[in-house]
Amino acid sequence: MIESVEQLHLLTLNVGLANHYADWNWQHVNSPFARIYYVTEGEAELILPNGIYPLRPQHMYFIPPFITHSYRCNNRFVHYYLHIYEDAPAYSGFLDEWDFPVEIQGSKLEKMLFERLCQLNPHMVLPQSNPQSYDNQAILEQNITRNRQRPFCNKVESRGIIFQLFAHFLREATKNYTYTDERIKYSITEIRKNIFHPISLELLAKNANLSKDHFIRLFKKETGNTPQQYINQKKIEQAQLILITEEIPIKQLAYQLGFEDPSYFCRLFHQRTGYTPLQYRQAMILLK
Repeated sequence: MIESVEQLHLLTLNVGLANHYADWNWQHVNSPFARIYYVTEGEAELILPNGIYPLRPQHMYFIPPFITHSYRCNNRFVHYYLHIYEDAPAYSGFLDEWDFPVEIQGSKLEKMLFERLCQLNPHMVLPQSNPQSYDNQAILEQNITRNRQRPFCNKVESRGIIFQLFAHFLREATKNYTYTDERIKYSITEIRKNIFHPISLELLAKNANLSKDHFIRLFKKETGNTPQQYINQKKIEQAQLILITEEIPIKQLAYQLGFEDPSYFCRLFHQRTGYTPLQYRQAMILLK
C-alpha cells in the first residue's frame, strides 16, 4: 500500500489540448492508465458503468484505469487531456487505493497547470484522436521511454504539476479499501505481491490462521469479492498492461501470470474485458 509521496510513481504518457467538433465518439474504451480532463469549451458526455456525466467547461474529470467507458460528442468540444501511467510494483497501487470523484470544479489555476504541463512536454501530444490512425502499443512504449529520457528538471516540475492536479481530486476522494480485519489486509498485500505466481487459497487461509471456508467468507465480507474473484481481477488487469507494453505471446503471458491452462486464461480475460487477449492487444486505443 502507498504510505508516502515518495512511493508514487506517476508517469505522463500524453498531454495536450484537443479540439473536436462532433468527432469524439469512441466506444468501449478500456485502458491500463488513468485520464484527467480539463474542459475549456463546449460540451460532451462521458459514459461510465455508473451513469452518464456531462462534460462541462471549467470542470475537471477523472477516469481510473481499467474502467470501460465511452464518449459522446455532438458539437464543438475543447479540452486538455492528461494520460497517466503508474509505474509501480503490482502490490503498490496509488490509483487502485482511492475512489476519486469523476467530476470536480476547475479554476484558472488548473488551466494554468495544464498549459505549463503542455509546454514542458510538447512531444507528448497525441498526433490524432482517431484511434485507428496510430499503433497504440508502439505509442505507449515510445511515450514511457520518452518520459524516462526527459531532462531531470522537466521530470521534477511535471511530477509536481501532476501531484497538484491529483491533490484537488484527493480532497473529495475516499479510500477504496477500509479493511477492519488486519488478516485480510495482509492477504491483499500477499496477493498483489505474488500476482505472477499461482496463488493458493489454502496457503492464504493458513497464513491468516483461518480455515479456508472462514477465510473466504471473511474476505468477501471485507472486499465484496471472493478471494478467487479478487485474484482473477488483479491478474487480468496486469495482463492488460503487459499486452500493450510488451511483445509477449499469449500462451507465455498466461504462464507468466501463474495460469496453468492458457485456454482458461483467455476465457477469463474475455469474460472480464469483452475481448480475447489478442483482440485487446490489437484494438487497444489511446484516446484524447
